[in-house]
Amino acid sequence: MAGNGPQVLCGSHRFDPFGVWRDPVPKPVVMAVNGSAFTLSIELALAADIVIAADDVRFRQLEIGRGIMPFGGATFRAPAQLGWGTAMRFLLTAEEFGAAEALRIGLVQEVVPAGRTSSGPQTWRILSPRRPRWACRPPWPARAGLGRGPDAARDCIASLLPGIMRSQDAAEGLRSFTERREARFTGH
Repeated sequence: MAGNGPQVLCGSHRFDPFGVWRDPVPKPVVMAVNGSAFTLSIELALAADIVIAADDVRFRQLEIGRGIMPFGGATFRAPAQLGWGTAMRFLLTAEEFGAAEALRIGLVQEVVPAGRTSSGPQTWRILSPRRPRWACRPPWPARAGLGRGPDAARDCIASLLPGIMRSQDAAEGLRSFTERREARFTGH
């Protein structure tokens, strides 16, 4: 890294899981964390769409104690997602915290018993084929808005909405709503 810079985190891949040095992963990222989730693990969690944590996970942003700085996005994502004071608390002290605190501050969205992070919690439903095709394709208005502001989100919605509303999935979604049943999306 000292010789080639932090973009070496991506290797030769097109997408950067941290979403900092190259294009971010274009599909929803659901991350499961357990054990010790230090430094880059926290930065991956901040870049993920949904984070599920084992109840015994230990988080710690260690760079300050190693004489380096976070380079996977924590310096700008933590203040935006966790609030300034909370971000500074962990970025400047390297204080360790657990799953309950991570849930309270918004770093994770769900805490499950240890050993169960990959056994099908409710939030994994986003990966289900029962979701409409647009939910798993870029560009998401939420990502556009987060990165470039409300105008970019509005432009993204305006470009996506006509195609979505003409899709079979949208027709099925409306039909299932009026029939009071679960939608059966086909990806068309």
